[in-house]
Amino acid sequence: MSSATVSAPAVASERSSTAPAPRRRPRGIAARTAGLYAVLAFVALAIILPLVWILITSFKTDGDVISNPYGVVPDPVSTEAYGTLASGQQPIFLWLLNSFAAATLQTVLILVTASLGAYALARLEFRGKKIVFGVIIGTLLVPPVIFLIPNYLIVQNLGWLDTIWAITVPGAAGAFGIFFLRQFFIGLPSEIEEAARIDGAGDLRIFAQIVLPLSRPALATLAILSFLANWNDFLWPIYVLLSPENLTLQPGLSQLQGAYSTHFSIVMAGAVIASVPVLILFAIAQKQIVESVASSAVKG
Repeated sequence: MSSATVSAPAVASERSSTAPAPRRRPRGIAARTAGLYAVLAFVALAIILPLVWILITSFKTDGDVISNPYGVVPDPVSTEAYGTLASGQQPIFLWLLNSFAAATLQTVLILVTASLGAYALARLEFRGKKIVFGVIIGTLLVPPVIFLIPNYLIVQNLGWLDTIWAITVPGAAGAFGIFFLRQFFIGLPSEIEEAARIDGAGDLRIFAQIVLPLSRPALATLAILSFLANWNDFLWPIYVLLSPENLTLQPGLSQLQGAYSTHFSIVMAGAVIASVPVLILFAIAQKQIVESVASSAVKG
C-alpha cells in the first residue's frame, strides 16, 4: 500500500513532464488576425460615429450647435428639439405612421409578387422562360430614375396622386426580389416537391405549404430590404405626395429645414426618431433569420 501511494505522485509528475506543450499561434497568423480586427474596428467606428454625432446634436441648443458643432458633450443638455417635435408644430408622428404603413404594405406586395414570379421561373417549365428571366434581369441594369416620369404618368392617370397607393404599388414588382428568391428556390431539394406531386398536390399547394415554409430565411431577408428601401425613399414621395399630412418621414424631415435658417437640433432629433423603429425592426428580424436558418439546417 505504501509503495503504491508513493509511486502515484511519481507517475503523475512523469506524465506531466511528458505532456505536450501547448502550441503557440504563428506570428504571421496572429498579425493577420490583429490586422483584421483593426480593419473591422475602423469600419465599425465609421458607421457608429455619425449616428452618435446625430444623437448628441439632437440634445444641443442651436447656439451650441453653431459655436461647437463637434463637441462631444452638449453644453447645456437640452431636450427642446424633442419638445418642439412633440408639440405638434410639425406632424412628425403622422409622417412616421405614414412611412410605417407604406413600407409594410409595399413589403407585403413585394413578397407576394416576387415569390410567385420566382417560383414560376425556378420550378415551372413554359415557353420563353429564359427570355422572360433575361428581360427581368435586364431591368436591374436600368437606372431607377428613368422610370420616374412613366410611373408618375401611370399614377396620375389612375388617380392615385397623394395617396398611399402611389408610394407602394409602383415598386411592388421589383426585379431584385424575383432574382433573389429564384436563386434560393433553385437551391431547395426538388425531391420533396416530387413526393408531394405523387401524393396529388398541385403547384399552388406545393408552393404554399412546402416551398414558402422552407424559404423563411430568404423571405425574411427580402422583407427587411424591401421595408428599408421604402422607409428611406426620398425622391419618389416628393413627386407624388402633395399634402403635408400625407407625407412620409423622409420628405417630411426635409421640411424641418427653413429657407433662410435651419434648426439643426430639430432636424437631428427627427433623424433619431426615424432611426429608432428601423433599428428595432432590424434587431427583431435578424433574430428571426438566425433562428430560421438554424431550424432549416436541423430539418435538412
